[in-house]
Amino acid sequence: MIRARSLTLALSALLSLSTVAACGSDSDAPTKVSAKTASLGTLTPGVIKVAVQPYAPYTSVRGNKIVGLDGDILAYAAKKLGLEIKPQVTDFAGMLAGVQSRRVDITIGGVAWSADRQKQGLFTDPPYYSPPAMAVRDGKTYRTVDDLKGLNLGTVEGYVWVKSIQDVPGAKLHAYPDANGVFDDLGAGRVDVGFLDPLIIIAAQKQRPELKISTQYLTPPTAAQVKAKPSYQYFQPYQTGFYLPKQDTKLEKAISAQIDAMYKNGEMAKLVRKYGGDPQQFLEPAAEVATARRGVDRPADWNPPSVAPSGQ
Repeated sequence: MIRARSLTLALSALLSLSTVAACGSDSDAPTKVSAKTASLGTLTPGVIKVAVQPYAPYTSVRGNKIVGLDGDILAYAAKKLGLEIKPQVTDFAGMLAGVQSRRVDITIGGVAWSADRQKQGLFTDPPYYSPPAMAVRDGKTYRTVDDLKGLNLGTVEGYVWVKSIQDVPGAKLHAYPDANGVFDDLGAGRVDVGFLDPLIIIAAQKQRPELKISTQYLTPPTAAQVKAKPSYQYFQPYQTGFYLPKQDTKLEKAISAQIDAMYKNGEMAKLVRKYGGDPQQFLEPAAEVATARRGVDRPADWNPPSVAPSGQ
């Protein structure tokens, strides 16, 4: 619910490259591709085309390389699979559309699993889980959904929180093309709370102190609240995933296997710490994670990846 540099300058600069390939064409494919790598079925053998938005410290593009938490995770998996990464910069809606129309092989960067999205694409196992983080103005405290009633609430267009916000009594939704818009209006007082992924809020606190914002975590709504308003499920911790076209079952399974291995060998916890996250928050799934996907896009006995209690 999915990312150091100046958010104001870098986001605007990278967004100007929207939908433009950040590097070479199909002719840049590796000259030698193993049969195993070729069997993964990427659009160009040996190359994995990745749609990303500027969303540091989860994803951003420097030169021809995707950097950030999601970027590092994919780089690890791609190296193991013999794939060369080719990024394409777009916005969040473009990321999803690129996958669903199979113009790219995959998109990454805090993409939340949802029942609707999985109908139009494939999700890997969760590389990490995201607690319900809020960017708020200093001196303000919001703990529960009831505290949000009647407020101006911001998020990015297409994010799962849009539906949740729309169902908060009296609240007004402010949806922006990117996170920078949320922070600008939060700093100006036009928005009371911004719903974004936690690492980006933490980064903005450090890089834009003039905004005078803090990070708070929403107490997840109760089961009764979610039953009454199903959209409130997105105010609970959510599972992210790398998102692929429906046809790419072999590639999805191969990347999921690498993600699961990273939980077991400690690599995932190492990367979460690198970007300021706590493995206990990011790598231990809530009970709802398994039940949401069992019998939907995972077998009935599927268990989501998790670190040991020590975070190792």
